[in-house]
Amino acid sequence: MYTAQGTIEKSHLLKQHQPMVRRMALQMLAKLPASVELDDLIQAGMIGLLDASTRYQDNRGAQFETFASQRIRGAMLDELRANDWGSRGLRQSARKVEAAVQALEHRLGRAPTEGEIAKELKMTLEAYQGLLQEIQGCQLLYVEDFSADGEGDSPFLDRHAGEARSERGGEGDDPLAQLLESGFRHQLVDAISGLPERDRLLLNLYYEEELNLREIGAILEVSQSRVCQLHSQAISRLRAKLQDLL
Repeated sequence: MYTAQGTIEKSHLLKQHQPMVRRMALQMLAKLPASVELDDLIQAGMIGLLDASTRYQDNRGAQFETFASQRIRGAMLDELRANDWGSRGLRQSARKVEAAVQALEHRLGRAPTEGEIAKELKMTLEAYQGLLQEIQGCQLLYVEDFSADGEGDSPFLDRHAGEARSERGGEGDDPLAQLLESGFRHQLVDAISGLPERDRLLLNLYYEEELNLREIGAILEVSQSRVCQLHSQAISRLRAKLQDLL
């Protein structure tokens, strides 16, 4: 639906894509602690949708839904970070798991087993699996985490977006699009391809096929809580590999 000036009517876009905001909020909520409220995610997502409707230019070739989904997801992540939904202790625990995985991969030259990671952390296997259950939802991958010195001195997004602009010889308006056009996409693919087969399958089912924990458990023949543990461990492996690559 267009206005008299030939632009897409904002109210029409907002109404049409409200279900998409709710769907994305539900998908994200499944990966977060119980303390996160669905309504808060939806509200943040609607702000992202409003931002997308303001910024979108239909003469650039991108579909509005694709453009809006990036803005909606970004707004939800901003909301989560602003409210610090993950406790400091849990974040530190997640980093310790990633550090253990990274150290073991360097030492062994392969992906470590759960038992090896637990031993590196000086924990029993049962305690380690319990920790994986607790840190589920504390492992959203933020590009800012991959700064030059780990403290945000040179933001990852700025550096890689700059590389993408240099490769194209021009400027761009969308940092995410610039990032995806840079070498980061290939590095992410390399990191995923280096994961154990079960981890690759789990991530594909979770993020590509968008199956829930129960459905993934049925395919892997494990419980939902076990899927949660395996997902946390797979993300820890992935983050460790990305730290090495970047």
